Amino acid sequence: MNQPPVQQSDQKALVFLLAGFLGSGKTTLLKRILSWETDLSDTVLLVNEFGDVGIDGDLLKNSGSDVIELISGCICCSLRNDLRQSLSNILKQYQPKRIFIEASGVADPTAIVSVLLESPLAEFIKLEKIVTVLDADFWEARENFGQLFYNQLEIANLILLNKVDLLDKISVPTYLKEIHDIFPHCQVVPTVRCCIDSEMFWSRTIPKGVVLKPMHLFHEISMEDTSWNREDHNDSDQPYAASLSSHHFVTFSFEDSQIIDETHFNHFVDTLPLEVFRMKGPVQFLNRTEIVNFVGGKGEWSKWEGVPETRLAFIGWNINPSEILNNLERCITGP
Repeated sequence: MNQPPVQQSDQKALVFLLAGFLGSGKTTLLKRILSWETDLSDTVLLVNEFGDVGIDGDLLKNSGSDVIELISGCICCSLRNDLRQSLSNILKQYQPKRIFIEASGVADPTAIVSVLLESPLAEFIKLEKIVTVLDADFWEARENFGQLFYNQLEIANLILLNKVDLLDKISVPTYLKEIHDIFPHCQVVPTVRCCIDSEMFWSRTIPKGVVLKPMHLFHEISMEDTSWNREDHNDSDQPYAASLSSHHFVTFSFEDSQIIDETHFNHFVDTLPLEVFRMKGPVQFLNRTEIVNFVGGKGEWSKWEGVPETRLAFIGWNINPSEILNNLERCITGP
């Protein structure tokens, strides 16, 4: 393979790998991601279909991005050389800022990652995030799918437990706990039709093996984007917000100008039910205010430059907001 040309900028192309078993909803997720962006001129989609006709490519060609299809094979095995060559051509022809790779449902993402980390490709691309879409109905029957099924989940930074609307309500918290127990390094978010807000998807991921719960560990992670205020609103996320009004999803918030006790708040975070998969906002401690970005059981903290106050937004599935808010109230030290 010829070495790709040096990008016009020093910044590497960011690669987002979308994995998941057959029919889990990867193309639905990719179409949703593309709806968030108004300018996709610097994004290339690399779609792998295991068959002679590339269906997904046709579904995505009106997205505004360039779509490259690899068909009649799987990019983790028979098409590995094609993957290398396609990525090289993409870098040379498009010089993109982002590359989305939608793997075949039978692809082992560990093999794809090994190609992405090879030289010279690794000099021009950066594997930014691995997202695996998990059909919730498949989880109970997971022992029937073999090692490939587990590999797709184990390597992920973010797991979308998709199609939870097709489960009975008591199964979802059970499945979330089982997935967190087996893959503790992953963020896990329940979804319906892969409906996730853009900020949850783009948020920085936690290094594998790092379980960030105690506050002193939270502070070791910084966020690149610390902008957040009560006027923040992205019209492209309106379908996501609308979807929260059904399927047992719940949104609520907490605001207070009093000091939050850090020890008590640590305990609050440690004991949040897994069904609370989103919490974001500034938290005012005794001598500082910091912003928390908590997604799917993992959190990041950074310095807050705004008005000192506690203002947290929550998203959960089939939970009692009053119980969560009462526990949070107990973290207030009082005047």
